[in-house]
Amino acid sequence: MKLTHLDESGHARMVDVSAKTAGRREARAVGRVFVSLQTIDLVRKAALPKGSPFEAARLAGVQAAKATSQIIPLCHNLPLDWVNMDIQLEESSFLVQADVVCRSATGVEMEALTAVSAAALTLYDMCKAVDKEMVIGEIRLVYKRKEES
Repeated sequence: MKLTHLDESGHARMVDVSAKTAGRREARAVGRVFVSLQTIDLVRKAALPKGSPFEAARLAGVQAAKATSQIIPLCHNLPLDWVNMDIQLEESSFLVQADVVCRSATGVEMEALTAVSAAALTLYDMCKAVDKEMVIGEIRLVYKRKEES
């Protein structure tokens, strides 16, 4: 199997997508931040020391999606058309979801995964004063789609 991010000498390189047709690209990623029942209770009561974690995490996700090429060295700088962050408080975790859309010659799955990761880290930061046992996990790509022009 040929690895697209390596040249003939085995050196890392950015993939040339200039010959590919631009089209609508979509991706969805999800992840979780597992927290204590005490943390869930404090979030529901709006009693965290840093305030509500939701808006900060949503904004961090959007910002991270837009900055993916600055964080992941071989990712292309994509003109994102839409980033949507959804964070749900569940029984023992936050469920984080990112949806990303653009018109490009390459996919947006890394942008969606980066958005989820940054939002999860922000949730961790917002809750760390009251919960020392949090776990970030289950970050995965749910789907990616490509529509050719």
